[in-house]
Order: sequence, then C-alpha cells, then structure tokens
Amino acid sequence: MARRTVKKQLPLDQPFVVRKSRIAGKGAFANRTIKKGERLIEYLGERLTHAQSDARYDDHAGGAHHTFLFNANPSTVIDAYVGGNDARFINHSCAPNCESEIERGRVFVDAIKQIRKGDELFYDYAYGRDGTETPEDETGLYGCCCGSRNCRGSILEEVTKAKKARLEVGARRRADQEERAAARAAYTAKAKKKSKSKTKKNTTKTKKRR
Repeated sequence: MARRTVKKQLPLDQPFVVRKSRIAGKGAFANRTIKKGERLIEYLGERLTHAQSDARYDDHAGGAHHTFLFNANPSTVIDAYVGGNDARFINHSCAPNCESEIERGRVFVDAIKQIRKGDELFYDYAYGRDGTETPEDETGLYGCCCGSRNCRGSILEEVTKAKKARLEVGARRRADQEERAAARAAYTAKAKKKSKSKTKKNTTKTKKRR
C-alpha cells in the first residue's frame, strides 16, 4: 500500500522570536517547545534570477558574504533582504536542529528534532561550491563559528570524495582555459606590435641626398 504524503502546515503563530545571538548578529529562539518534524516558517523575499542576484551582490566585495540569499531552484534565488521575513535570522550550525525543505520553488524550515523553549534554531546552510574557493575563503569569508563539537569550520557544503573529484576536474578545466586565453592574448599583442612596427618602418620618409 502506497504511503500518503501528509502536507505540512505552517503554524498560526510563529514559534520563535528574534533576538541577539552568540553565533552571529541576530538569531531565532524557540518561544515554546517545538516538536520534531514541525514546520516553522516559509523563507520569503524577492525572487530573482541568478544573474540578477550576481549583479546585485558580490560576495568578495568588502570581504563579506550575503546569507540572506537562498537558492530555490536552478533558475531562482530568494533575496530575503528585500521583502523577507524572520526566517532570514535563523543562523547556520554544523549541528543543526532544523533543515530547509524546498517544495515547488518554495522554501520552508522544519524542525528535525524536538527543540526546547529558549533554544536557538539552526540549519546547515551548506553553501554550494564551484571549485573557486580558496583555503582562505573556506575559513575566512565562509568561516563558521557555531562552536559545535563537529564543526567543520565553514558554512560551505561538506565535500565528499566524489564532489572533491568533480571540483578538481572543474578547477583544472578552468585553469587550462585561462592558460589558453592568456596565450592567445599574448600572441595577439605580439602580432599587433609587430604589425605596428612594420607599418612605421614602411611609412618613414627617406632623407634625400644633396
């Protein structure tokens, strides 16, 4: 017999309050006991394309990343900085008590264990990697300060062996492309310089003998 999927309902009253966090800035804290599996809130904000998001924010400008952005699907990013709600204040932890769930382009936060009143809510941000991250980015720009015993030191996604292999292949491919582009640019610059020198030589006037 097929199992029926029970659609989770959002609570009538928000089960957490926002106040200062020891982890980072503001955080979300349970204002009552929260049951395992309970749906807490929908992540809201302006919906952008990835290109619009990249144009609006630069993670490396000013040495800060933007944690209010959430990838809803391959074509949509939710910017909670614009029109967002309190879901944007739920901090990252490598030992989370919540998780994000994406359903038809909508993002929700659910409890994955029972949470006591007063406890801070966390989920693992697990930022996607593209292979361009440096060791300095890992613990600097994307560093984690959750303080959990199994903290991996970064809010970037954990790298499996398979993922690491794919990232290394991608990095080598980009390095080859950059090397070829640099070689083409050097060849073009040399050809232009040679052409300019030849033109100058041909147009130089010859002095007349008296």
